[in-house]
Parts: sequence; C-alpha cells; structure tokens
Amino acid sequence: MNTFKSSAELKASAREKMFGHYGTAIGAVLIVMCIVGLATGISSILVDMTTLSGTILYYAITFFITLLAGVFASGTTYLFLKIICGRPASAGDIFQGFRLYPDKAILIQAWVTLLTYVSQIPFMILNYKMAHSVESDALKLMLPYALSLILAGVVSVILSLLYDQALYLLHDFPQYSARELLAKSRQIMKGHKGRLFYLYVSFLPLFLVSALSCGIAMLWLLPYMKATQTEFFLDLIQNKK
Repeated sequence: MNTFKSSAELKASAREKMFGHYGTAIGAVLIVMCIVGLATGISSILVDMTTLSGTILYYAITFFITLLAGVFASGTTYLFLKIICGRPASAGDIFQGFRLYPDKAILIQAWVTLLTYVSQIPFMILNYKMAHSVESDALKLMLPYALSLILAGVVSVILSLLYDQALYLLHDFPQYSARELLAKSRQIMKGHKGRLFYLYVSFLPLFLVSALSCGIAMLWLLPYMKATQTEFFLDLIQNKK
C-alpha cells in the first residue's frame, strides 16, 4: 500500500535537508531573479506599450524571456534535487540547465507558456481596451475584465498542477522526449493535484509575513518552497513505482 507524506511531513523533511544549504539556495535564487528581472525590466522600458504593435511586441519578448527562465528553472530543479538527495551542490548548478537537455526544458516551458498565453488573450485584449478607453467605456469593461483575469488565474493554476513535475522528470528520466515528460507529469499527478494545491496554499501565511518584511524574507521562503516541492516529487515518484 502506498503511503504518501502529508504536507507537514514534506515541509519538515525539506527544512531538515535545507539546513546548511540556505546560503547556496539564496545565492542561486538571487542570480536567477537578477538575470530574468533585468531582461524583463529592459524590455518594459524599451517597448512602447501605448500602441497595439508595441503591446504585441512586448508579449512576444516576454515569451522568449519566459523560455530563458525555463532553462534556469531546469537548473534550479537540478540544484534542489542535489540538495534534497544529499549530494554536494553549489549556486552555479543553476546554469546546468544550459548543459543538461536545454532543448527539452525550452519545449516544456514553451508548451506551458503557450497554453497560459492562450488563456490570457481575453485579458490582454480587455486590458488594452481599458487603457485606451474613456472612463465611461472603461467602467463597462470592468466585469468582463475581472472575469478574464479570473479565467487566466484558474488556467494558470491548473497548468501548474498538471506540469509541475515535468522538469523534475527531465532530470530523472532524461531519455524521455519533452512530449513524453509532459504526458508523464499529467499521468503521475492524477489523484494528487489536490495534494499539491493544498501544499501551495499552505505557504500563503508565510507569503503574508514575507510581505511585511518588504520581501526580504522571500529570499528564505522561495528556497524553502522549492525544497518542499522537490520533496513532493520524490515522495510521489517513489510511491508510484
């Protein structure tokens, strides 16, 4: 009989294994945040989003930045797998995503991002219309705008739950294609999406505390979350065998 760990047990195990590794993990998080944040910031400054062509260009650039972030996400996943499995790790491991199957990481990220973008099309259109409408017309768009935002959020959460394991599987089963990894993630998450969603929600109080620290505590929280997600994957894959 398979016995899966509770959220509390996953968190406790993550805290124990992260002891002595927070410096490495925080350094890795900072590197990724700086690189991806800088690229996003430059694009938002250089692109004129007051025009339709500028808005389309901005989303196109953002799409490619997201693909870059996917490669870093693969490297970050590799780093935390090493930490949780008790192997020597360094902040530089986040760049392993560029060496270990970057094509598959990009395809996985492209698929998830594309689906997310499709769900956001109504929101993007309404957002542009509201920004270029007079006040009376903008008020009429408030309800569909809110509904489109909710739709985008729901789809984003569902995609996250379905494909959360894909990059972990990439490093565990490198012989699989990107398509097979995505399918495998959907498969192993059957009956476990609620567990993972609850795990996500359980971090909300810590997010609120982090907000009170002006985001400084987030440098500790993000590695803690990633370590717990890694524990979730290992617990899931071990019980699925």
